[in-house]
Amino acid sequence: MEPEIIIASSPTDAGVSCWDLRTGAEHLRYRSCASPLHGLTSVAGRFLASSQVRDAKSSTSGSILYWSWNKAQVEVRSFPAEPIRPIACNSQGTYIAGGGISGDIYFWEVATGKLLKKWHAHYRAVTCLAFNDDQSLLISGAEDGCVRVWSLFLIFDAVRREETRNLFEYSFHEHSLRVTDVKTGYGGCNAIIVSASEDRTCKVWSLSRGKLLRNVIFPAVIDAISLDPGEHAFYAGGRDGKIHIAALNAPISQNSNNGPHVLGSLAEHSKAVTCLASSADGFLLVSGSEDGMIRVWDTRTRNIIRVFRHAKGMSLYHSVIYRKISLFPLCHLWEPYRKYQVLISRICSPSGPVNNVMVTRQPQLLNPRTSAPTASSRKQALTLPPQLEKFANSPDENTHVKVLIGGQDPSNGIIDSSYVSVQAMEAQIRELQQKGSTAAAEVDMERLKNDQLRSVQMIQHWKTMYDDLHQFCVDELLEDVRTERPTHHNL
Repeated sequence: MEPEIIIASSPTDAGVSCWDLRTGAEHLRYRSCASPLHGLTSVAGRFLASSQVRDAKSSTSGSILYWSWNKAQVEVRSFPAEPIRPIACNSQGTYIAGGGISGDIYFWEVATGKLLKKWHAHYRAVTCLAFNDDQSLLISGAEDGCVRVWSLFLIFDAVRREETRNLFEYSFHEHSLRVTDVKTGYGGCNAIIVSASEDRTCKVWSLSRGKLLRNVIFPAVIDAISLDPGEHAFYAGGRDGKIHIAALNAPISQNSNNGPHVLGSLAEHSKAVTCLASSADGFLLVSGSEDGMIRVWDTRTRNIIRVFRHAKGMSLYHSVIYRKISLFPLCHLWEPYRKYQVLISRICSPSGPVNNVMVTRQPQLLNPRTSAPTASSRKQALTLPPQLEKFANSPDENTHVKVLIGGQDPSNGIIDSSYVSVQAMEAQIRELQQKGSTAAAEVDMERLKNDQLRSVQMIQHWKTMYDDLHQFCVDELLEDVRTERPTHHNL
């Protein structure tokens, strides 16, 4: 099994922490990060991205930061047109979607930083975003209590947009309060959606039918959800400090005190559970809480197997000063020392609240905190993409959909992503056409040869199936004749 890491962040500028999921070894700690809920993501394992909202009352104080895996400093800073809270990235790392406090959704191309689309999605601030497993749909939740499903094909199709009345595929209004989290299952457009809200319910929706399948009522507000990979149940992190286990396809418990769909709970956190994530095999569940603790649970035994503390450690400067002051005799009676001691205790508070956790495959460039980056790892470091655009340069650019071409498989080594936009592809086509009809004819000939080869293979396949079916029917008829002949002879 490939090694996985836990990544956690805090809203109180306690930075981003990374640990090995299986061994517990700590990796680089990223400082100067105060991410909002759902404001942290790994961009296809190439680098980390986080939204920042320094002043909740300001409409222009937001940013999006990039970190590489082998440096603890922010490398790229972007300043969108408004503060962005939730961000989400598709699995290939081609696009980043962000939800604004105005209710708008922003859609950027990672390779160029271009703002491809912006549309008004909700009447109030967007609180959570998620792509479905085939990356064709974007699901959003907002403070208006609404969950909406957006087809990216429709968003980027100018003709269909003019013909349709609404940009969204579905709009679910059954939640009465702010939506806190959304998660999707497997199955593309036939999957399920699970949404959580401050109305103390989680609702299960069908993407294929656009209907509510199940309404689960909890004893506390739910801020985070995580689906079991088999989709028999889902986990719901509550403000009562418990992780509630609710049934999806599992048998319903009629004896539960918390409702027929709640199967049980995991209770070790002293404060609200704010975020949940699962390992790739689904056997480990990671929970983060306002108590600053991150716990790893074995979902089979429901026991804790590891605990992490998300703390903002003492800097080298403060630790040296602290040791020097402590050497003075009767330093505890010195008023300036006592004030500095209080300051140090605040800086080195045991832990900051955790509001984001995720589990991802360990990148090759990520080194343990105890070992410094080697020269070879520094040479292998990838150049991060440019900052995200604040505004679209022109209306025409928004009509183009960008694509990913020729990205290497992450399992084969370091990802050297080669992104090419539609404009670049069109330039290549024009260049090909300018070379003359010979080059174009060669392209057409190669395409026709491939089509012919596929047709011949399909004909052979159908011929084989026909011969097998014919032989089967003949054998069945002969067998019937053999079994019936003795009966007629006896008569």
